[in-house]
Amino acid sequence: MPDDLLRLNSETEWSGLWWLPDAPDEQIPGTLRYAPGTGLTLTLIGRLEDRIMSKPENGKVTVYQGLQSWDAIHGVANRREITLLGCSPRHSPITWGARVKSPEKQVISVDSALIGAHVASPEESAFAACDFSVEDLGVWAASSALSPIFELEDGRLNGKSTLELSPASETSVEVDGTKYSLSHRYTLPFVEARRGVDFGRATDTPFVQVKPSDGCSLEDAIRYAGLFQDLLSLSTHRASGVLWLRLRLSGPTVDPLPERPVPARYAEVLYRPTVIGDGDAEAAKPHRVLFTCDDTPFEEIVPRWCEVHERLQAAASMILGLRYDPALYIENNLLISVGAAEVLQGKLHVGSPPIPEEEFALLREQILPNVSEERRDWVRSKLQNTPSLRSRLLGLVERMDAGVVDLLMPDKDRWAQSASQARNDLAHQGQTPRHSMEELSAVVRVTTAVVVLNLLQELGISAERQREIMQRNPELRQTASDARRWLDKKTS
Repeated sequence: MPDDLLRLNSETEWSGLWWLPDAPDEQIPGTLRYAPGTGLTLTLIGRLEDRIMSKPENGKVTVYQGLQSWDAIHGVANRREITLLGCSPRHSPITWGARVKSPEKQVISVDSALIGAHVASPEESAFAACDFSVEDLGVWAASSALSPIFELEDGRLNGKSTLELSPASETSVEVDGTKYSLSHRYTLPFVEARRGVDFGRATDTPFVQVKPSDGCSLEDAIRYAGLFQDLLSLSTHRASGVLWLRLRLSGPTVDPLPERPVPARYAEVLYRPTVIGDGDAEAAKPHRVLFTCDDTPFEEIVPRWCEVHERLQAAASMILGLRYDPALYIENNLLISVGAAEVLQGKLHVGSPPIPEEEFALLREQILPNVSEERRDWVRSKLQNTPSLRSRLLGLVERMDAGVVDLLMPDKDRWAQSASQARNDLAHQGQTPRHSMEELSAVVRVTTAVVVLNLLQELGISAERQREIMQRNPELRQTASDARRWLDKKTS
């Protein structure tokens, strides 16, 4: 893998020629710029026709209000093909009667770009596989090609040490016809002499490769990267950003003459994921990570996560959203965390209705005949045999390991009562007069932890490991401390 990966947190630009796919002869010079904060912008010296016009009839053309957008724009720059997808004009002036005739300047916003290939749409399965990396992938994978070795004499360091490079083996698993592989690419150690210091360096780049059996599209690749971004964010208990994404072009892998391997060709992807990663930032500390491939091997956790993510996607997305983009106001976080717990409870089908189904059916048959015809539909809609929000929250806790619950909160009834009261007061009254800001913060943190621990349970993370997590992870320990202070009838 080349060292010049197109990282999503780096600014880049390409100057070249650009055209619409159905008009390849009408090429316009311009520059494509990418910045992590602002995304992709194409500046043309000239302009693509963006006015919305009717077809000429009787020599007349009608121009309508608004501007048209383009699904794709093709280009060539820096000796590479480029496809821009989701293109909308942002600044497109037309000058009439200028004293000096000069080219127009048009600025176009772009959703995503493929550097190295021309495709018609993001759904086109023009690629064999995709490779990507997410922050803290190496920590989560619990494997590295690099390992330091220190020599001892009489139980003490003697100053001799070695940085050993030993290729880590690839681990793969197939899920529903799609192959997921955890791989490492590395550079050999080298020593560079500077005027004042010599230093040595070797690099190990962990990445995931996904290879669907029927080809891969840009849309597929972004979805696969998001799948692992969510997995790593759940594992590290913090927002994990995508570092880079590339698509492997389809084509022969062996040159028939003289029958030697052909280097893989890639199309780099620029887009705006939920969080953009920084590969040079400090990695997560091992004691903060909830689970790694040492706890559950890659070939086991990936199939489980694919199934859990699909089945519980709404609840997982809601709770991970508190990591990716936390709201500035506690009320927003309260609605999201309690809402995620309620959605999760519904998907897991835990808890029982307040009245046995047979008894409820009999009760409904007795009530409805005594209601006037015009009110019967309204009464029928109100006769619901569903558990209360408090019961739903307790249902999630009751399926958890008792030891984990004891470490998380001293009084589960008080937590469920506070969470349901606060959410209902906010939803129906627009305020939470019965709860302080500190208590609301504790409710949010504990509810988030309940959802996360239930997701870990669905992934097969053992109760023993969950108890260890509660004792080692600083954030979860702080959550338990808040619960003891604000959500315990004995102390509050």
